[in-house]
Amino acid sequence: MAKQIIFHDPIHKAIVIDTSKDEELMILELIETHAFQRLRRIKQLGTASYVFHGAEASRFTHSLGVFNVARKIYKKLVEENRDFEAYKFVLYAGALLHDLGHGPFSHISEEIFCHQHESWSRKLIKEYQPIKSILKKYGKDTADKISNLFTSKNIIANPLKTLISSEIDCDRLDYLLRDSYNTGTKYGLVDLERIISALTFAPDSSIAIKPKGVIAIEHFLVLRNMMYRTIYNHRINEICSWILEKIISSIRNEDSKKIWVDKYLHKLIFTPQSLDHEDFLANDDITLSYHINVWKNEASEPIANLCKMFLDRKLLKASDISFLSNIDKLRLLAFTKQICEENNFDSNLFCGLKEKNFKGFESNNSLKVWDGNLLSNLDNSSILIKALMKPQKSSLIIYPEKIRMQVNEKILSFKERNQ
Repeated sequence: MAKQIIFHDPIHKAIVIDTSKDEELMILELIETHAFQRLRRIKQLGTASYVFHGAEASRFTHSLGVFNVARKIYKKLVEENRDFEAYKFVLYAGALLHDLGHGPFSHISEEIFCHQHESWSRKLIKEYQPIKSILKKYGKDTADKISNLFTSKNIIANPLKTLISSEIDCDRLDYLLRDSYNTGTKYGLVDLERIISALTFAPDSSIAIKPKGVIAIEHFLVLRNMMYRTIYNHRINEICSWILEKIISSIRNEDSKKIWVDKYLHKLIFTPQSLDHEDFLANDDITLSYHINVWKNEASEPIANLCKMFLDRKLLKASDISFLSNIDKLRLLAFTKQICEENNFDSNLFCGLKEKNFKGFESNNSLKVWDGNLLSNLDNSSILIKALMKPQKSSLIIYPEKIRMQVNEKILSFKERNQ
């Protein structure tokens, strides 16, 4: 018997799944799989709750939101072109499953385990039997079509790839709203309805934006820039990422028989190339956090100390040194390492340089402006958008709290010398 399932969402309010419709029955079946339920145990923002205490939402809630955005966009575009109906199942499932391959603490996992979530999303969609069998019921090549959306190939004239995997896609339209809400900031108030209402098709069948929507896209890209600078690349996130990376690298350098690691995390750390579906899906935030809690008490130093730092939020410190020349950054690093060793800290673990590149907006021609006569690139339609394409780079020096005063005095001396 057909029924409606309602997910009460803080961003989109009631997300209603109507199982009398095949495409939405498919969505409910996918939601109920073990692989998708696992996303409840992966934090959307990794360690951002160490800074913004409300940032506890999961990849599960975000993925539902992305599906909801995709459904709204589908309903708008199918009014413009009934042929777009053929994309319904692939669009809905692709939006829902786009983050299936995230590891523990989301993007931090990619740094500490050399893990690409897009690759694992493709793998699970194409090979994980519970997901694959559901998708096959609704089209024999549905899984292949979805997995192809997560590649980096040219996306010109591919409306599904524009909506699922581009610089302005359903994923970003949800996470800027959701992450702003959960962190208590007001940067990410995207005008979602305005953007959707301005979507149309260009003559080459690609998705385009009407001129009336350019200002909303400008707003979206400004907010994206601010969210990266203030939340995603926050120095506390960078410090947490550093500590977790050093914990895992130290575990790798230990004799694996001297420290307890369960078989699933053991594979992720030591032999990631041998991970199968069961191994991958067994690793989540809870699994890794439990190991860190055990290592805090049972591992040798300095691993135990790093674990205590992470769990108790007694973190290393970091100073922004982006303004220094490369040679001064290296001189400061050498000084910091020396002071670190003098205070009985392993300088390879407790201090270092962490640099972050923010590429800015990369249009890659995925979304153009169509006024009914002329098709033009977004950056040619807006000076502001062109400015937001400029890449940015930041540099942090990381060090223990104990040597904070000495490091900051050295930074000040470099700064005064260069004035």
